[in-house]
Amino acid sequence: QGAKNEALQILCAVLLTADEVTISNIPDILDVNKLIELLAAMGVQVTRKSADTYTFKAENIHLDYQETEEFRLQASSLRGSVMILGPLLARFGKGSIPKPGGDKIGRRRLDTHFIGLQKLGADFDFDSTKDFTRVTAKKLRGAYMLLDEASVTGTANILMAATLAEGKTTIFNAACEPYLVQLSEMLVRMGAKIEGIGSNLLKVEGVEKLNGTTH
Repeated sequence: QGAKNEALQILCAVLLTADEVTISNIPDILDVNKLIELLAAMGVQVTRKSADTYTFKAENIHLDYQETEEFRLQASSLRGSVMILGPLLARFGKGSIPKPGGDKIGRRRLDTHFIGLQKLGADFDFDSTKDFTRVTAKKLRGAYMLLDEASVTGTANILMAATLAEGKTTIFNAACEPYLVQLSEMLVRMGAKIEGIGSNLLKVEGVEKLNGTTH
């Protein structure tokens, strides 16, 4: 079955478009199923076509759901949920995320995600009483950035946000694992303009909207 790390990125990317996205070979594992449930709770229309194939349509997203206790509990139990930030910020101008849980491997800090999104123009507001981070941006704009670590999920989050940012984004020290290659190829099929796929130097020319695809 498909790789978990790829699936988590690909699933977050469905938030970038109002059109239908069909994904096959989705692994039937807890973290992936949790993310699908979270997307459905946020308003994504999820249809299971077969054991490993789903269609997603993120036409009507309930942004207020991110302020609920249910969202906090769902998202905090899944570390991969941090990758909804980039797509939500790029498409709707705001996103929220609780302090993530998931596997504790090494430091697993989120600095790369946050610093990268800040360089694109995002403002962060951390609510220490709830361990909750809110991110807003009137309009994301392309930027040059050197990632402090080649984080796979951090690169994915920044890359997804950059596809809809105004102008050109250049990401140095980008992660170049196969998961990122797969995500990049999916985004290109959706209409994104990405150069350097598979390398640690990504160049993204922002577009106004992305379309549906099959992956």
